[in-house]
Amino acid sequence: MAGRLGELLVRENVISVGQLKKAQESQRQSGGRLGSSLVKLGMIEESELTSFLSKQYGVPAINLNEFDIDQEVISLVPREVAEKHCLLPFNRSGSMISIAMGDPSNIFAVDDIKFITDYNVEVMVAAEEAIRDAIERYYNKGPSYEDVMDGFEEEDIEYGDEEEEVDVVDLEKSSEDAPVVKLVNLILIDAIKKSASDIHIEPYEKEFRVRYRIDGVLYEVMKPPLRLKNAITSRIKIMSELDIAERRLPQDGRIKLKLGKGREMDFRVSVLPTLFGEKVVMRLLDKSSLQLDMTKLGFDPGPLKWFKDAIESPFGMILVTGPTGSGKTTTLYSALTELNQSTVNISTAEDPVEYNLKGINQVQMHDEIGLNFAAALRSFLRQDPDIIMVGEIRDFETAEIAVKAALTGHLVLSTLHTNDAPSTISRLLNMGVEPFLVTASLLLILAQRLARKICGECKRPVKIPEQSLTDLGLSKEEAVGLTVYKGSGCRNCADTGYKGRVALYEVMPFWDPLKEMVLNGASTAELKMDAIKLGMQSLRMAGLIKLKEGTTTVDEIARVTAADSN
Repeated sequence: MAGRLGELLVRENVISVGQLKKAQESQRQSGGRLGSSLVKLGMIEESELTSFLSKQYGVPAINLNEFDIDQEVISLVPREVAEKHCLLPFNRSGSMISIAMGDPSNIFAVDDIKFITDYNVEVMVAAEEAIRDAIERYYNKGPSYEDVMDGFEEEDIEYGDEEEEVDVVDLEKSSEDAPVVKLVNLILIDAIKKSASDIHIEPYEKEFRVRYRIDGVLYEVMKPPLRLKNAITSRIKIMSELDIAERRLPQDGRIKLKLGKGREMDFRVSVLPTLFGEKVVMRLLDKSSLQLDMTKLGFDPGPLKWFKDAIESPFGMILVTGPTGSGKTTTLYSALTELNQSTVNISTAEDPVEYNLKGINQVQMHDEIGLNFAAALRSFLRQDPDIIMVGEIRDFETAEIAVKAALTGHLVLSTLHTNDAPSTISRLLNMGVEPFLVTASLLLILAQRLARKICGECKRPVKIPEQSLTDLGLSKEEAVGLTVYKGSGCRNCADTGYKGRVALYEVMPFWDPLKEMVLNGASTAELKMDAIKLGMQSLRMAGLIKLKEGTTTVDEIARVTAADSN
């Protein structure tokens, strides 16, 4: 069918012959279907391909996200067959079974379904990506929270007060109890399915709850019985190879989960003793979803050019700022990936190392043995480096060595915790770095935030008072007649109205006029005002662009960015 689909798309002028050849080459290298290759390479939108196939073969198109498919219907077709032909059964009526297919012309697949189910087959076309997601969702349906909790008897596991002695042997036994193991597995797998970035397992005086951070916002997902808190914490500690007997000190560990098809998921585990027990936070690190292509991170063309020019400099310092979880590491990894060649030596000091990058020397910090950012930086300078990345500048010592490295022929990338780009200068000066060293070493500062994107399935135009838009920072002319969107909530976005996130960037090259101002002792507000006059786009301005494009909402811009003072 691949050849047939390619011919049809070329004949209808949807793609060119050159594009077809490029997609076929990609398909040969990475496997999969021609349609998927065309979508991945950006030659055609998935929705465009689906409607083309629907028109071409005279079969209706279907959106699988709008269906809640019965497990009985799913069980009629084995997973191997569904994956082999990229199809999904979604309805059964009398002697007819309805299937969604990425390729409605695949008669072998239709014959297979007829033979396996002994039903007549009705074919509809759906996006291949949606079919693959639905296969994962329906065929992987493990036990629900209710199913797991059915495995517990009231008297199964009981603990005394936190102050009482708890036998480590008892803890270990209870943590290996089948329902506890199932419940912890359910929490981990469910978080992956819901694309959570963090899992919070929190004990309080009278309750025990589990929350997921999805697209930057925490949602409560379950409340296991309070008596299970020690068993669950101990199970996670055993999986992370931590000391289950130590319950008074914070501990950090890691869990590696194999998900099949060569995919691995890392969980960075942090255990913190609180008033009513140990709180566990797990950060999910999925290398397969790490976006390292700079053009796809959300940069606008002008700021992206400034950033690329800065990272291509032979020496100097580039700082990325923003709160925890704002995507700073991803931006730095993207820059390093772009710079990573066999002709340069790149060393990074990280705490912790989140992802392994091929061809880059990554060093994990260990404060307890004296291996901190400053010590690692000193060692790097004896390792003949070209590019150095320091996880974070936290103190004067690290700042001083980083500045000196930037002044002696090295490109230094690092992060700082500040609210915006201009206030980073004040932070460095407050740390004790001399103004003339800051102006001599600094090339560019980038501040960033992550805003939630409106769900594409339930996106709807909404009426917003013009006053609200002007209060946000739009001019009266821009506010008049502007169409603003919001998600009404659907199954695809778990009724939140948001799906995925987009980065907002404030890129401030350290222009000469700004250097003059720093040497003359200008305030942060004055620096920001002049940077905007010179062309800098503030975080609020970047957010308003995404609002006008219909990517995000008024509420999100107000939540993640501060107003620019006049």
